[in-house]
Amino acid sequence: MKSALERAAEKPLFKKIKHFLIGMPIATKFASGEKLSKKVALSTFSSDALSSIAYATEEIMIILQKTNITYVGFTALWLTTPISWAICTLMLLVVWSYYQTIHAYPNGGGSYLVAKENLGKYPGLIAGASLLIDYILTVSVSVTAASLAIISFAPQLHPYLTLICIFLVFILTVMNLRGTKDSGLLFAIPTYTFIVMIGVLIIDGFFTPSQHFPDLIQKTQDANWNTLSMFLVLRAFSSGCCALTGIEAIANGVPEFKDPKTENASKTLLMMAAILISMFGSVSYLATKFHIHPMPLETEGYQTVLSMIALKVFGESFGYYALQIATAGILFSAANTAYADFPRLSSIMARDGYLPRVLSNIGDRLVFQNGIILLSSIATLIIIYYKGNTSSIVPLYAVGVFISYTLSQLGMVVRFWNKQRNQLSLLVNFSGGLVTGIVVGVILITKFSIGAWVVPLVILVFIFVFNKIHNHYVYQDFVLSINPEDETPTIKKNTVLLLVPKINKGIVSTIAYARATTRDCRALHVVLDQEDLNNVKRDWEKFGAKLPLVILDSPYRSLIDPVIEYIDQILLEDPEMIITVIVPQAVVKHAWQNLLHSNAAVRLKMSLASRRNVVITNVRYFID
Repeated sequence: MKSALERAAEKPLFKKIKHFLIGMPIATKFASGEKLSKKVALSTFSSDALSSIAYATEEIMIILQKTNITYVGFTALWLTTPISWAICTLMLLVVWSYYQTIHAYPNGGGSYLVAKENLGKYPGLIAGASLLIDYILTVSVSVTAASLAIISFAPQLHPYLTLICIFLVFILTVMNLRGTKDSGLLFAIPTYTFIVMIGVLIIDGFFTPSQHFPDLIQKTQDANWNTLSMFLVLRAFSSGCCALTGIEAIANGVPEFKDPKTENASKTLLMMAAILISMFGSVSYLATKFHIHPMPLETEGYQTVLSMIALKVFGESFGYYALQIATAGILFSAANTAYADFPRLSSIMARDGYLPRVLSNIGDRLVFQNGIILLSSIATLIIIYYKGNTSSIVPLYAVGVFISYTLSQLGMVVRFWNKQRNQLSLLVNFSGGLVTGIVVGVILITKFSIGAWVVPLVILVFIFVFNKIHNHYVYQDFVLSINPEDETPTIKKNTVLLLVPKINKGIVSTIAYARATTRDCRALHVVLDQEDLNNVKRDWEKFGAKLPLVILDSPYRSLIDPVIEYIDQILLEDPEMIITVIVPQAVVKHAWQNLLHSNAAVRLKMSLASRRNVVITNVRYFID
């Protein structure tokens, strides 16, 4: 019996590389061992929400800085803290809603299932499309923000921003193909490191004195506040609401938790909310306290707002660089939340018949590997298109998030109204749905010209595609359903066509197989070179076992066209005929040697795919 090392040595090169990168297959019976504890789940599902601390405050300040009031730098930016506190209040409403969702829908699915079951098919599809867009943009935003954090302390890498982003997506793909548990354990390190470093920053920052400008502050207090429009405040509020992204991830991924999964998921959600609210509010306060001004991305020596706060608190010390590395780590890990939820949501929608069913297949590492690969591919294209500019992607990012939030909370309102009539829950979910709905409207209005209109358009395209896929599966099931009154199909006539390029040992063995299948068997030789024709005829008389040989001329030197024309002629004469085309195929010892042989079967299958009553098969012969 061969050892494991000997068997491994016999694997094809592709499988060796695959097993090296993503590990050996995991048996289904060990699936329970891949479930997540609360500590690992916090890093897996909360990294997206927690990572928003690195850029949500900056998004608020970018908008506030655009007004034209005299000494506006301090007047408008002073509003960063109260706007952040308002966002934290909205966070509480959304968290409460998803806490209830976890208990109502313990099998995951989140906003998609809530909207679909309580509001109807199309609200469910809108929520599903919004979430899929959200997860795709989560990867794009998180990876881009992680790359910017790296560039903040290594500016010489700025020209390579897009390449860094693509490399990080590749690393994420490989790690998630290894399995949920492996990726969760790996990403726990940057998540908890970031939490600790932000905690140190906040504590130290509260006790670090800020530089005061009494004359300037007095002048800004005397400035004309009426010019600071409510529209600007709402726009800043909607931009900062990117801090809420990722809150739904735990509700969507309940099946990944260890038992009791509902209890563990709800506790993890509350833990994440407490950390997120306290840290986001505190970082926004520190940005105001130290009079931080956000820099345009094109600025030489660009730094994020969080980086500038860290410099005020730590200076250029170990603490500063440790925080920057931790920030890059959490932003990188944030994309892992999408990798945990996108494949699961797409598998649920695939089982419902709205996405290709291949997305519901579980790979050999107990993950939805097709969903992971699809997510990485689309996110990479977005990063390349926007050239790694986070601010260009965030407006798109927030729209999908809040559409799904709104539909989820309104769905819970309907659920509570129909089943429990819990007045407090009704009020909380209705209030949350109303506010998140307003946020969607503000984002669409204020950021319409910079691309926010793209998301509703893409959602409509997604819904069109969902319906097309669903209609196909419904039609397929109808056509292929078995009717007891139908007659059992029988094959009345069958002919076998054996392609013969030349005569050798492999072809001779194939002739024996062809003759054994049916009495009506004939060989086809397509003349590509007139000089070889006489040799083929001579060898066929010796080794052809008296099988009829049909010579097909090919004036344009095509192997496929004459065969197709011949088959079409047979079917025209007898439409009930079943034609089996046998294509001999040489099997070589090494994979690279396949490049030295042409496989006509692949081209024939593509050319004859739409023709009824045609079967194409390979008969292999081995070259050892």
